[in-house]
Amino acid sequence: MKIIGLLGGVASGKSFVAEQFRRFGAEVLDADRIGHEVLLLPDVKSAIRNHFGDKVFGNDGEVNRKLLGRIVFAPSPDGARELELLERITHPKIREWLIAEAERMAADGVPAAILDAPVMLKSSWDKICSAVVFVDAPEEARRERALSRGWTIDEFTAREASQESLEVKRRRSDFVIDNSGAAEYTQAQIERLWRTLVG
Repeated sequence: MKIIGLLGGVASGKSFVAEQFRRFGAEVLDADRIGHEVLLLPDVKSAIRNHFGDKVFGNDGEVNRKLLGRIVFAPSPDGARELELLERITHPKIREWLIAEAERMAADGVPAAILDAPVMLKSSWDKICSAVVFVDAPEEARRERALSRGWTIDEFTAREASQESLEVKRRRSDFVIDNSGAAEYTQAQIERLWRTLVG
């Protein structure tokens, strides 16, 4: 089974591209979703509580991702340090989960898995991919999409700054999909790429 990694800037349309790959029979390995699941694990919650304290937990006893996000995505050296610590807690668990899901998909005869992981390069998850695809979109369009999701400009900027630069992501990718135009234009590129990678 092929594992196709998706890279791109914040709100570049990686989820849209992943959904188009689904139309050809792929399944999606959603690292963000798995990251949310990992935050429910008792040992992960315990490690987060030990470092960040009760202030990042809700009344239900679960990690409040919005409160935690304000700390780890703060535009300061402190934010970067806190993010690195959180990643040391969560990334090994996410990797285990990703590999287990990929093995299940392969056993089920899925032809390709699409790995959507914003921190793919930082966490070295690109090493489990057969190919990496960069989803390109102009900054203005990405900013508008982020705002339409309820983000602030500061949140968009902080998220972007917490990831590798777009130049690094593009350089580390094998293919580029231009997601700056109409949906049909993007879909046509994905269809061609599917034939190239999967057949």
